[in-house]
Amino acid sequence: MNHVAKRARAGSVAVLTWAGLFTVPAVLTGCTEATSLFGDNRSPGDAIRIFPEDGAENVGADSRLGVTVPDGRIERVKVTRMEDAEHQEVPGRIAEDGRSWAPRDDTYRLGLAGKYSVEAVAVDEDGHRSARSTTFTTLVPKDRFIGYFKPENRSTVGTGMIVSFDFNRPVKNRAAVEKAIRITTEPRVEVVGHWFGKDRLDFRPARYWEPGTEVTVDVGLRDVEGAPGVYGSQRKKVAFQVGRSQTSVVDARAHTMEVRRDGEVVSTVPITAGAAKTTTYNGKMVVSELHDVTRMDGSTVGFGGEYDIKDVPHAIRLTKSGTFLHGNYWESPDIFGSENTSHGCIGLRDVKGGGSDTPAGWFFERTLVGDVVEVVNSTDRTVAPDNGLGGWNIGWPQWKAGSALR
Repeated sequence: MNHVAKRARAGSVAVLTWAGLFTVPAVLTGCTEATSLFGDNRSPGDAIRIFPEDGAENVGADSRLGVTVPDGRIERVKVTRMEDAEHQEVPGRIAEDGRSWAPRDDTYRLGLAGKYSVEAVAVDEDGHRSARSTTFTTLVPKDRFIGYFKPENRSTVGTGMIVSFDFNRPVKNRAAVEKAIRITTEPRVEVVGHWFGKDRLDFRPARYWEPGTEVTVDVGLRDVEGAPGVYGSQRKKVAFQVGRSQTSVVDARAHTMEVRRDGEVVSTVPITAGAAKTTTYNGKMVVSELHDVTRMDGSTVGFGGEYDIKDVPHAIRLTKSGTFLHGNYWESPDIFGSENTSHGCIGLRDVKGGGSDTPAGWFFERTLVGDVVEVVNSTDRTVAPDNGLGGWNIGWPQWKAGSALR
């Protein structure tokens, strides 16, 4: 931006160069910062008023951005935001009477930690033009927040996928944050956010996604004030596709799992669920992670030293609290389909190291993040909607009531 500053001080040569950019006639002579064509006694600041003022620092995001003239009309305005070596022009419009310019988007907020340049040309009733250029800088926030979210960009997910944001700081301005996250779909479907406390926001439609739906998540949190003095730092776009439909129903009483693909039953698999004192949650749970092998230590989920298995195969996470559907090689094959022996997980027969031809291996290879596993006929309570991606256990009216925009 040094060339802009030089231009403002360089006299007639600089003015003619800048004026040529805006097709200003060569009759302009002298420095625009010294002479105005809107009256001999009027300074350029009176002829063309620009907000924020030239040289302003630490300008807030909600400060006014605009250009006005007391008479004549505005001919052209160019506002550029400079940030991280990138230049972005701010779209705007001139009022019908020609006396003012404002951003085209009425809700436009200045980007923080940036520098702006404003270049304006106005013309009076006699056809004489005057030009003015200014710069200002915006506030550099000390405190920032971000949202960690799923799913990953360009992924293919199951029809039960819920877009979930976990924020690293408590959010007080929930409506502003929710509004800054736009989710669009093809084909179009209504997607609504639901807050769980002050640091989690989930999005879903009324029913499971239709297979083949294209979903775009536009995260516009940068410079959004999530709490007093705490501003977002993310601006990114993520897209994912919904794959085939697969839902599975685990019957804890019958010790079976019925797997449906696109509405048709493809298999009924024998399982073992939670034992009498460590029952499995009822309700709809969404697959959030897939691990070929993982360690399961009872001490991490409140079971002390009751178990520590270092090589659990084909592990599929269903809840944040530690419910998995996984392969089990340490129990007798006879218990699958006949007994519930686990600490709350759902077990499928497997071999040490994981086998592709076992029930656990077969199911693992056919599962996507976002698939739904529903447990019925357990003696436990229904899983909490914020325990993993459990939001499908809330009815649509209640879900919509949890939005800050309703």
